[in-house]
Amino acid sequence: MTVELAFIPKPMMVSIDNVLPSHKPPIGLLETKKYRMVVTSIKEIGLIEPLAVSPVDRKTGQHVLLDGHIRLLALRELGHTEVACLVATDDESYTYNNRINRLSSVQEHFMMRRAIDRGISPERLSKALCVDLGQINRKVTLLDGVCPEAVHLLKDRQFSPEVTAALRRMKPTRQVEAVELMIAANSITVSYARALELASAKEMLVAGKRPRKGRGIDQEQVDRMEREMSGVQDQYRMIEQGFGEDMLNLVLARGYVAKLVDNKSVFRYLERNHGAVLEQLMGLVNATSADV
Repeated sequence: MTVELAFIPKPMMVSIDNVLPSHKPPIGLLETKKYRMVVTSIKEIGLIEPLAVSPVDRKTGQHVLLDGHIRLLALRELGHTEVACLVATDDESYTYNNRINRLSSVQEHFMMRRAIDRGISPERLSKALCVDLGQINRKVTLLDGVCPEAVHLLKDRQFSPEVTAALRRMKPTRQVEAVELMIAANSITVSYARALELASAKEMLVAGKRPRKGRGIDQEQVDRMEREMSGVQDQYRMIEQGFGEDMLNLVLARGYVAKLVDNKSVFRYLERNHGAVLEQLMGLVNATSADV
């Protein structure tokens, strides 16, 4: 099976005058912090992400802008006459933004590392992105001390650098367990990561050191949290191992019940003698596959 590319892979240079915005900018956009940040970024390190445009109109020679309206305004303010564009392979019928995902924390880390490897200093990145230098350094060192398996689990997620600060105090096996629990709970937060760190057995921490306890937490509470967390992990693994088989059995059972109540004789018999049972069976049949 072949997948058709939505855009021509190689960017092409297009005259800014031939890029037609698809909507007017909001009132006051030029005074916003976000706009000034984009202007500063392009001025300091150039355009990182090309604009996305529709195929050229043969009559007018213009491209309709699909994504990058703020970047286009910034480029015009800075006096650029040409811009790198990714050209769509066909006319898009809806906004390009609806078809993309924003950068995850891991992707952002790799982009910053790549920029630094190419000679851009953290100070210059800080100025270009209008963020504190300390924040840049935390994002650049985001994955230091985190095992590849945990990084793979986090690759599509957004989270604070403080989450990996807690993870790097754990051993690799514990890092993976902690990330799996956070993903299962849909809560990749600093407080949850620190709670998992605090509830980790001593031998699961780097150099066998127990993290500093929070205020009002004594050793007995830490030990109890450790035991409870161990129980939660065991239950999670059991559920994870049996989930696929349970779902298959439920789908098969639903199909069998659907055929059963579809039989007119069975339906009439249940309706006359076991109305409550029939109601429950119909509720199962009418359930969506996702509910099952």
